[in-house]
Amino acid sequence: MTDLQLSLIAAAGVFVAGVFTYNKIQEYKAKKSVERAFSSDHDDVLMRSGDESPALARQEPSFSLDSATPGVAGGEAAAAAAALSVVAAEFSTDDESGVPASDDQLAARANAATAAAAEQATALVDPLIDCLLPLALEAPARGDKLLPVLQTLRMVGNKPVHYIGKAVSGDWEPIAHGGVYTELQGGVQLASRSTALNELEYSELVTRLRAVADEIGAEPAIPDMIEVMAEARNLHRFVAGHDAQLGVNLQTNGAPWSVTTLIAALEKQGFDVRPDGRFVMPDGEGGFLFSLSTNVTPAEETTARLTLLLDVPCVAPARDGFGAMVACAKALVARLDATIVDDYNQPLSDAALTEIAGQVQDFYNEMNDADIPAGSTRAMRLFS
Repeated sequence: MTDLQLSLIAAAGVFVAGVFTYNKIQEYKAKKSVERAFSSDHDDVLMRSGDESPALARQEPSFSLDSATPGVAGGEAAAAAAALSVVAAEFSTDDESGVPASDDQLAARANAATAAAAEQATALVDPLIDCLLPLALEAPARGDKLLPVLQTLRMVGNKPVHYIGKAVSGDWEPIAHGGVYTELQGGVQLASRSTALNELEYSELVTRLRAVADEIGAEPAIPDMIEVMAEARNLHRFVAGHDAQLGVNLQTNGAPWSVTTLIAALEKQGFDVRPDGRFVMPDGEGGFLFSLSTNVTPAEETTARLTLLLDVPCVAPARDGFGAMVACAKALVARLDATIVDDYNQPLSDAALTEIAGQVQDFYNEMNDADIPAGSTRAMRLFS
């Protein structure tokens, strides 16, 4: 053979060996990717076959919302619990009479459960008030693998970061233990009551998000900083312009009230005392309609003035927070011998209170027009 022929044979051998080695490397990577996505000690209903029917082995989910909740990170706990509780209820096959549900009823329940999960997902990652952060996964990933990593990026500055995942069903939902997700979506809140998301916070977010993405095997889509900053400033202007706290005062008509006696009167009126010393009027669902201040420090024994305060954007119009606050003030007037006054100690007539109520309604209309209804999850996030 000539030197040319020997060279060609050697080159061909190197080429074949290279192709074989490359294929083996790709096969190994694919195998490790699948193992990383689906390796778990937990029994996975998606992996059963034959007689191991998922329906027969189904256990209804249970949830705890305390700090020991396993597998659900931060603000996702309440959202996941609510969504899964709906699923558990909707997939019961019997009604209260014990009669099996029809196919149409089961379909309606399934649709309701899907809608509830989608609503919970939107409450966490909201396109109107969050900067969206898509995360394309290299392979499907389990929630119990994702959550510990995502937990490391929960805040930038004072802005919360939340995540949702696209389940194998194709529906977006809060990421939870045991779920399998094909895509992720992160969201950082663009503004809060105090500030807008700024350049420094966004730069920190991008750096930390890339590290998180590398660890879970994902590719983040980073939005343009200039556009994000503009959106953040616009949203903060709206928040600042609607950060309304409305108060009415009670001024004693005689001697100052004893704080000890006052506390008893307020409790009879329905107020609760919070651990921080605030008096609040419960709304019946774990929140409160308005608060009350004695305008004195805990060390003082008397006060001549009380202030009732309504956080307007945080109370839904249907609850009529202002009307409830005025009614409470009038009841306390009779109980404590007081006068309702403004911040300048001028008496507030019924006509003046009615005019203020109209202004409150205009305020609510403005918030509705902006798709941020007062008292909604969206408003509570912005004005918390």
